[in-house]
Amino acid sequence: MVSLKPSKQRKLLYTLPLHQRKKLLVAKVSDDIASQYGIKRIRVRKGDTVRVMRGGNSGKEGKVVEVNTKTGRLAIEGITRKKVDGTPVYVWIHASKVMITKLDLSDPRRREKLEKSKK
Repeated sequence: MVSLKPSKQRKLLYTLPLHQRKKLLVAKVSDDIASQYGIKRIRVRKGDTVRVMRGGNSGKEGKVVEVNTKTGRLAIEGITRKKVDGTPVYVWIHASKVMITKLDLSDPRRREKLEKSKK
């Protein structure tokens, strides 16, 4: 039985092992990818092109530069802010707040898995 207490939910999230935390890095795929491969969600990877769906950067699109499995957030090319000294820094966006518009199929395992799921 999973607790409904927010404090226990947070604790569970913060203490999850990395192999389980990876499962939280899934994002919705666009309609054309969904119809092509027969999937609704897939794990976000470096190299995927995503569109931000929520927040101040919603509507912006870019390639994923870095994925942080510890926090569940993504650094996206072109979405930056300036520090006080003027240097640009990536804005980290949670994986659930983006939609994958183009998959990076350079990995043969990922390509093979998607081909298997194709209907």
